[in-house]
Amino acid sequence: METTKIETRRVYECPLPSGYRVLAERLWPRGLRKSDLDLAAWPKDLAPSTELRQWFGHDPERWEEFRQRYWEELQSHRDIARQLLEDAKSQPILLLYAAHDQEHNGALVLRDFLRQIGAV
Repeated sequence: METTKIETRRVYECPLPSGYRVLAERLWPRGLRKSDLDLAAWPKDLAPSTELRQWFGHDPERWEEFRQRYWEELQSHRDIARQLLEDAKSQPILLLYAAHDQEHNGALVLRDFLRQIGAV
């Protein structure tokens, strides 16, 4: 099975590369219109739950526990994740996020999760 290329990018980067654009957030990013992103998918169930997102609060000291908790949430949505990979076909997947922190955000966890189930 050919491995799908999966990248993460901040929604405010311009221009965004082409590919299967997926918003990896439960909430719409501030200051953007829906037409600005040209999304292929917005699977809200694959984003961190509201409770988890609020608990994390983008605190780097909570990052490892956030990763663990979010991974557990993703386990219950494997079917949605597999469908996302299937829908993208052979296109590169671009996971878009709004957070300022490029090293501690949910899109990174989702990327790793998609890579793992795509390799199975």
